[in-house]
Amino acid sequence: MPQTTTYRLGIDLGGTKIEGIALDTKGRDLARYRIPTPQNDYTGTLAAICDIVKTLKKDTSSEATIGIGTPGSISPVTGHLRNSNSVCLNGQPLREDLEARLGAPIRIANDANCFALSEAIDGAAQAGRVVFGAILGTGCGGGLVVNKALIIGANGIGGEWGHNPLPWPNEDELDGRPCFCGQCGCLETWISGTGLAADHLAVTSQHLTAKAIVASASQEPTCEASVARYEDRLARALAQVINLVDPDIIVLGGGLSNVTRLYKNIPKRWGRYIFSDVVKTRLCPPRYGDASGVRGAAWLWN
Repeated sequence: MPQTTTYRLGIDLGGTKIEGIALDTKGRDLARYRIPTPQNDYTGTLAAICDIVKTLKKDTSSEATIGIGTPGSISPVTGHLRNSNSVCLNGQPLREDLEARLGAPIRIANDANCFALSEAIDGAAQAGRVVFGAILGTGCGGGLVVNKALIIGANGIGGEWGHNPLPWPNEDELDGRPCFCGQCGCLETWISGTGLAADHLAVTSQHLTAKAIVASASQEPTCEASVARYEDRLARALAQVINLVDPDIIVLGGGLSNVTRLYKNIPKRWGRYIFSDVVKTRLCPPRYGDASGVRGAAWLWN
């Protein structure tokens, strides 16, 4: 990073909103802005990002780096964005277009990677050497950080946890549900908020959101049963992560990270699936919550 740089700017490019933040050298918030994301409009999205960057720069007194968290990831072959659920971004040279408009270098990473990086640097997992961040929201994603650095991987898909199959499936889980990626039975179809709601619907014929299912679990046996099935599936999914990368800390993000019972119940369940006689991995809620994505984008220049 240039010696004259004092501030880090982060942009979280979401499907419904674009959020920007300015951090000082100690990670303190200097400014924050949020605007709606232009829908199905690539050029409009570029303009909106540039407007936020220019607005944030007005609140800083020196040069600033720029990091952006996006849905999807940059292809190491084409340099274009891929696998984004904001489909107008797919196949576009997002980094090059923004660098041309802003006249400055840009670093881009998947939004789940940004979440994991934020929590690993100065969040709930800052004491860990190996950190895994798991997003449990509308979809399901993940990011891996080792020694405060993201592990992107040779194919640019490091931490793409949500598009692996549910491990140790029960008989009624074998066929799996169709996933938007074209496969069936991906973790995203089981342990996202959408997956929890779909499972409850399949078993009870009740259309409830994940939030409503969790809220009713203590009074409604069918909701409690759905949450218990969810906890077992999440325990299996995280056990697979522990068997593979053996993290010191796993941090949960997304809407389901607010379900406090997970932090007690999941570690009780995952031991039977982990290939070890001891499990020291800690499961933690995020320190920064919804703000972790935009903070992690700023920390891409760490």
